[in-house]
Amino acid sequence: MQNNTVETLIGAVVIAIAVFFLVFAYTTTSVGGISGYDLTAQFNRVDGVNVGTDVELSGVKIGTVSAIVLDPKTYQPTLHLSIKRDVQIPDDSSVKITSAGLLGSNYLSISPGGSDTMLKPGGKITNTQGSVDLIGLVARAMMGGSESSGNAKAPPQNLNPQSNTNPQGGP
Repeated sequence: MQNNTVETLIGAVVIAIAVFFLVFAYTTTSVGGISGYDLTAQFNRVDGVNVGTDVELSGVKIGTVSAIVLDPKTYQPTLHLSIKRDVQIPDDSSVKITSAGLLGSNYLSISPGGSDTMLKPGGKITNTQGSVDLIGLVARAMMGGSESSGNAKAPPQNLNPQSNTNPQGGP
């Protein structure tokens, strides 16, 4: 009987420690969504961005991506951003998709503008810069760095030094 009591107490302690760990992890990692106001931004590419991706301003997390929707007319993705209520964004601000490093995950970085007019809930950030295709950049650099892949440069004309034409009018 006493052996069962000790096992029950040890099990209760283990469960209490597990619950404490889960609550601690949930509160310190900001896994929960940010409750705030909604902004939208339309990009040409959103590679590496998912619902829950951080939105930062000067390196400080101020929100998350709450939804990603593809515009059926332009085929461009629109991101819905949930921004903390106490953070106001000027209407001439810009947002870009950037990465935490070469192997880091992507996040949205907002660069505040200088306008005195702030974006209202439901507003749209018009100055955007989509994600960069690193694999495409590396491939383009390895193939000679030309902007258009596959188009060879035309060779210079008249490479033959024994040409009949003399620009100075001689024979």
